[in-house]
Amino acid sequence: MPNVTLIRSDSLAATPGYAYASVVGPDTRLVHLAGACPLDADGTVVPVGDYAGQAAKCIENLVAALDAAGAALADVAYTRVLVASPRRNDLGAVWSVVRAAFADHEVPSTLFGVTVLGYENQLVEIEAVAAIAE
Repeated sequence: MPNVTLIRSDSLAATPGYAYASVVGPDTRLVHLAGACPLDADGTVVPVGDYAGQAAKCIENLVAALDAAGAALADVAYTRVLVASPRRNDLGAVWSVVRAAFADHEVPSTLFGVTVLGYENQLVEIEAVAAIAE
């Protein structure tokens, strides 16, 4: 049995590429990850001005943090994706990268447009909660 079961509902609108809920299995530990930022090894935000590129770097850093915790993308039970933009096209560009990274694991997610993020030139941040076997 997988650590995370994705929940869908016929009584809700057709899902837009993600499940409406997830349930973690018995004998699992939750892993709460800090927001994955688009930082390279020396702490510089990359690539500046590129929403999709920053989303890809966030995914890369999220995968590294999950690996350090003994987890993988398939163990993620929820994500929150923050995008520093009021434009839906920018949010859509980021979501396309996130959605592709998770492939068939259509994890419940919330996509936010925000005014600013913590680092200068930062456009994207991805938070996650994962569930791993005890």
